[in-house]
Amino acid sequence: MELKVIAHIHTDFPEKFGVPRQSGLVGVTGKIIFEPEYCVADAFKGLEGYSHLWLIWQFSEIEENKWSPTVRPPRLGGNKRMGVFATRSPYRPNSIGLSSVELVKIEHDEALGTVITVKGADMVNGTPIFDIKPYLAYTDSHPNAIGGFADDVIENKLKAKIPENLLKKIPKQHLKDITEILENDPRPSYHDDASRVYGMSYAGMEIKFTVKEGIVEICDIN
Repeated sequence: MELKVIAHIHTDFPEKFGVPRQSGLVGVTGKIIFEPEYCVADAFKGLEGYSHLWLIWQFSEIEENKWSPTVRPPRLGGNKRMGVFATRSPYRPNSIGLSSVELVKIEHDEALGTVITVKGADMVNGTPIFDIKPYLAYTDSHPNAIGGFADDVIENKLKAKIPENLLKKIPKQHLKDITEILENDPRPSYHDDASRVYGMSYAGMEIKFTVKEGIVEICDIN
């Protein structure tokens, strides 16, 4: 079976570190730009009536055919193994990702054709997309679903601190996203070194930060 890449998503994440762990955790936006073959107006007819979409995409930065029957989920501290099918690890027999995103708008660009803007993306810039399907709340939403070991993981959100001199370096349109990304703690769970300076690339900025006693503080922006 051959999967065709129908589009690529363009986000402000040039690398994996800092990308939200799951779709919808942070309200970052992405623009889906289609390959000419699939940029046909009729293909999008009726899509504007949905509020959310499913994106089926490729873990494009994973080595081909590199998979493992067990993996170490970062949210379990990186020291406990689980079956790959019980996780959303990218190291799968087929490197396919699935994301639920909010549909922001569909517009026509003279040069690019139809462009879809979505919110809640969890993909690096340039990620290939195989398919788009509408999210149907009456069948896709299961409020009483059980989340396995993921339900037992304690999500400790951090409080962001941005010094006034560095706050001025962040464009207003990116401030909310950067704050949410940092407060959701982009570090692996097994990293807990208060003296370590972490680096995250976002929207053309290199953001340096530290984490200590529940506070994530930006210490430099280039």
